[in-house]
Amino acid sequence: MHWTFENIMILLFAILALGSAIVMITRRSPIVSAIYLILNFFSISGIYLMLRSQFVAIIQILVYAGAIMVLFLFVIMLLNLSGEKSFKEILSFKKLSAVILALFLFSSLGITAFFAFKGKYKVISPFAEQLGTIQSVGRELYTTYSFPFELVSFVLLAAIVGAIVLAQKKFE
Repeated sequence: MHWTFENIMILLFAILALGSAIVMITRRSPIVSAIYLILNFFSISGIYLMLRSQFVAIIQILVYAGAIMVLFLFVIMLLNLSGEKSFKEILSFKKLSAVILALFLFSSLGITAFFAFKGKYKVISPFAEQLGTIQSVGRELYTTYSFPFELVSFVLLAAIVGAIVLAQKKFE
């Protein structure tokens, strides 16, 4: 692998995404976890940007770091999770064995992925810049995948109606 600027930036964004994900799931405070989740979303968006997929990078920031995180923060504030008493952490055999098993599984997954892709993708496709634009994504979304796109919109509409019905029952 040649160490170009793009490869180094993708590696740095990947390390940042992995680190922020690990810190996110190990924090006790849900607000701090949400902030690290935002950092994770931005680093993943940086990876998309370095892979020349501009549309997906912008949507990653707008949808996930914007709308979804606002929803998460509203839920955290609504549930008022700051008033709960803290639990003592006791290192047990179950937790230790779970951590060791997780490390083993992730390392075997990483080794498998490394050898599966080693030498396979040496250069980025010359058509990558055209594939990641808004025009190509929109063309595919509204021609080839128009039915699944409309189906997802109806599912989201049903979820919004269900959330409103459940919220009305709670506040009455």
